[in-house]
Amino acid sequence: MANDRWPSKLSKLSVRAKQTNLYRVILVAFLCAASYFFGIWQHSGGGISRESLTSVPCTFPHQTSPILTFASRHTSPDPPPSDMTARVVKIPSCGVEFSEYTPCEFVKRSLSFPRERLIYRERHCPKKEEILRCRIPAPYGYKVPFRWPESRDKAWFANVPHTELTVEKKNQNWVRYEKDRFLFPGGGTMFPRGADAYIDEIGRLINLRDGSIRTAIDTGCGVASFGAYLMSRNIVTMSFAPRDTHEAQVQFALERGVPAILGVLASIRLPFPARAFDMAHCSRCLIPWGQYNGTYLIEVDRVLRPGGYWILSGPPVNWQKHWKGWERTRDDLNSEQTQIERVARSLCWKKLVQREDLAVWQKPTNHIHCKRNRIALRRPPFCHRTQPDQAWYTKLEECLTPLPEVTGSEIKEVAGGKLARWPERLNAVPPRIRSGSLQGITEDDFVSNTETWQRRVSYYKSFDQQLAETGRYRNLLDMNAHLGGFASALVDDPVWVMNVVPVEATVNTLGVIYERGLIGTYQNWCEAMSTYPRTYDFVHADSVFSMYKDKCDMEDILLEMDRILRPKGSVIIRDDIDVLTKVKKITDAMQWEGRIVDHENGPLEREKILFLVKEYWTAPAPDQSSDSGSSWN
Repeated sequence: MANDRWPSKLSKLSVRAKQTNLYRVILVAFLCAASYFFGIWQHSGGGISRESLTSVPCTFPHQTSPILTFASRHTSPDPPPSDMTARVVKIPSCGVEFSEYTPCEFVKRSLSFPRERLIYRERHCPKKEEILRCRIPAPYGYKVPFRWPESRDKAWFANVPHTELTVEKKNQNWVRYEKDRFLFPGGGTMFPRGADAYIDEIGRLINLRDGSIRTAIDTGCGVASFGAYLMSRNIVTMSFAPRDTHEAQVQFALERGVPAILGVLASIRLPFPARAFDMAHCSRCLIPWGQYNGTYLIEVDRVLRPGGYWILSGPPVNWQKHWKGWERTRDDLNSEQTQIERVARSLCWKKLVQREDLAVWQKPTNHIHCKRNRIALRRPPFCHRTQPDQAWYTKLEECLTPLPEVTGSEIKEVAGGKLARWPERLNAVPPRIRSGSLQGITEDDFVSNTETWQRRVSYYKSFDQQLAETGRYRNLLDMNAHLGGFASALVDDPVWVMNVVPVEATVNTLGVIYERGLIGTYQNWCEAMSTYPRTYDFVHADSVFSMYKDKCDMEDILLEMDRILRPKGSVIIRDDIDVLTKVKKITDAMQWEGRIVDHENGPLEREKILFLVKEYWTAPAPDQSSDSGSSWN
């Protein structure tokens, strides 16, 4: 009997077990649903929307575990409601009177500084409380500049609305104004037959086509026709001139797509490293080369490469022919030439040739003989205290920058190392790295860096179609260039890149950039750059905001980027995701469009990339009231 009742008891237990499991399932389902609806209630401010009522699976005991995804969690979460209001606040625009504002060369501020030796035309930046925190407007009617090489010869009048030079330099063929545009015939004070013919004359004195001359500096550049026409010879020129009575010289140069910055030889060094340029040029640049114990020629010597050339045209060269037209006396001009010749000899320069209106000197390849002759020459003495590459607010000195020691006694041995000819120079290991003078940077590092930037720029172009479009951009800025890898990856595109090495960088690499045949400058990004608004079509910033964390306001750096970027220009910022999240909040307020994408190595990298585009907008039309806002398109 016991055995007969056992199956009956077993079936009752089975039923009870099934009922218990069913109750458990129902209970778990109820708890899941309650928890889910409670969460929706919390996040919706107490109410549940119809859209929120979607089914969410719960995991029950003994069911298959959910699949785990290991995708990056370095994405920026949506800001809480309290932050959303702050995020959409727009940074206001400045008045139209600031459309050409250059903060560190502001005319009203500069007049408070000494006029002696043109100190008032040097950089004098606003104090922190004086910094404008508004967006600089483009002038009404601003248009995207002509594309290179068409831009070399023409620019829109609306972009640089100044006709002073068309009147003042009318007989010298600098620039002409016709209808809605300026035309640049390529003329200059000392090259009435045009810059091309003038450069050909120089080419008959020194070789401009064998790749030995790649980098040049043009002091007192005018509208930079000299630099513009050297580009067809694969020579890239850093042109500079002060912001002075010759209104908009540098602005015209930049609008043409020619490298240029605001600058002057006064009391501080030019913002370039030692041994940077293969050639220096002055065409009636009005710099008193022989005065102040030759200080300005001493500075040219510092930035000139061993074996480099200095070319002078205009007063006092060939004064015997031109003295009446220059409205100066024979004695005055003869004295000036004598002074220049004396200073050049004291620097151990050799005068190669003087033919008609051109004179050419050459710097020695090393200082072996120059040091031996110091006993006889005496002045200037060799510098001993300052670093040759230091050039950010560094005072000019009346001493000769010594060249690196050479191993032998051969007079032709190049101090610091011989450079390859262009274009091999671009990817050859630079002498500064080859010699081990840059701490922590090896030859392998250089090769690896070059390859890395080739990949990165290719990745950029897959996102930024304008960067990928040949000819869309011309003027580019790399705010933290390091070894110049970004610029080197773009060398085959019709662009030029201003490579900036921040003065806060751990290693001063600007000399390496010049040894590669590229150009650049020093900069502290807590200050404004010495250039006009709307200089660049494209700005690249690699780890800039991490570098300047706690040094100055992120907003001030971004507003400076906005100032120097052209309407419809693009920006690429690489940095840690937390930094980029903060950057994007500010760029949203600046009304830039942007999105954050993953690192080229994949989503697991904390470093991300922010792609941005500045919207097109201008100041209101002149007949509109000042409070009518900006013109948007």
